[in-house]
Amino acid sequence: MTSYPIGTKIEHPKFGKGIIIDDEDEYIYNIYFPEHGEKEISKSFDGLIVIRLIEKAKDAISLDQVRRILEDIIEPLTELVENVKIGERWEGGTLILQPKDKSLQSKEIPIEGFFHKIVMTRDRLRVMEQKINSSKLSDTEKVELTQYITRIYGSLTTFNVFFRFKDDQFKGTGGD
Repeated sequence: MTSYPIGTKIEHPKFGKGIIIDDEDEYIYNIYFPEHGEKEISKSFDGLIVIRLIEKAKDAISLDQVRRILEDIIEPLTELVENVKIGERWEGGTLILQPKDKSLQSKEIPIEGFFHKIVMTRDRLRVMEQKINSSKLSDTEKVELTQYITRIYGSLTTFNVFFRFKDDQFKGTGGD
């Protein structure tokens, strides 16, 4: 059984030209064929013709490893955000930032957009806290970093006025 590395271009008698995109399995290649999509082909299949053999680099990583790395990067950005409600009195409202110098123009921001940024900040802090707790840091380092996050929550309690429900609010060291 011949083993070809990822990136090797081949031709299959039924599916045509393709490229090996994964060879992690001991017995099967994952090959992408432009006309037929991704197919699993046995490594023992003798009908494959090598069009261009790619030499395997010593530090090459598999497609699965690339997927895992990308998931680790993208997951925190795409996690479902809780459906946190803004206080009814703020719905449709506008946040107005007025500079001290009256000759300068004020800035108006829809409160819902501002509130969404606050909720996203809170959710990302929670993800960071989870990543710290599941990391290989020492317990002392974990405690120190989570204390910083708790202080950040405390600094953000000013924005609790925007939350409809108390359970959604920021809680610092004085929180439950």
